[in-house]
Amino acid sequence: MDKKLLEILACPLCKGELVHDRKANELICRLDRLAFPVTDGIPVMLVSEARELPPTEEIDT
Repeated sequence: MDKKLLEILACPLCKGELVHDRKANELICRLDRLAFPVTDGIPVMLVSEARELPPTEEIDT
């Protein structure tokens, strides 16, 4: 994930900062506990496509 692209992207729900999880290839919103997939290098920033993170799942960064 390009660092400059990551700097300008924000969570579509809360407009908060996103963190790239390299292992899962997802963009994580810590506030909403959502994981947005990155498909072929393109972030899919749709809430309907996001995975909810369970409270027990650690957020790796």
